[in-house]
Amino acid sequence: MNDTVLHARGLIKSYQEGHGELQVLSGVELHVRRGDMAAIIGASGSGKSTLLNLLGGLDVPTRGSVTIGGQPLAGMNERALGQIRNRYLGFVYQFHHLLPEFTALENVAMPLLIRGELPKHATERAERVLSRVGLGKRLEHKPSMLSGGERQRVAIARALVTDPALVMADEPTGNLDERTAAQVQDLMLELNQTLGTAFLLVTHAPEFARRCHTRHELHDGLLRPLD
Repeated sequence: MNDTVLHARGLIKSYQEGHGELQVLSGVELHVRRGDMAAIIGASGSGKSTLLNLLGGLDVPTRGSVTIGGQPLAGMNERALGQIRNRYLGFVYQFHHLLPEFTALENVAMPLLIRGELPKHATERAERVLSRVGLGKRLEHKPSMLSGGERQRVAIARALVTDPALVMADEPTGNLDERTAAQVQDLMLELNQTLGTAFLLVTHAPEFARRCHTRHELHDGLLRPLD
């Protein structure tokens, strides 16, 4: 059975800058398999978030291809891309992007409701996942009632609730204090081991990257593996 979750080939991303062209990515290659824990590091402005947006189908490369779950993203309309993201991917960002007017339970159930799941099933699944990340007693709390670490745990639960093959995380602990960041990092590593969910992390935290199975550095538009 093919265990490839994501495959990027020859990714190039350029932007018009005045009368010239700024090339941010210059031919990125990346292969992520089920159960991988992969980290991407690089200097600020090196294009890490740009790369993650391309890999997640949130932006379109100038050239090159991205395949998720065996399906090429090129040529897909927004509806089809949304279905691919909802089926295969979960997203975690530096800022949790929770909906402030909804409870933790409602925030986590949202992707399932968007998918068309019955509200009862979506709520039960969301409750299980929140309990799994240690928030079983915070179900009815709105984001303003939660600590920074708890809000990020809700965001991780929301990413996991659809049982994705791959979670993409863009600086998931960058907005947390050192102690809370370590707790969230431990949680993501433990979820990777116990659930078998692949994680692709963009991080400025070298010690977090070193704990991942594979590490890659984005430099001068190219992604190179690190030992």
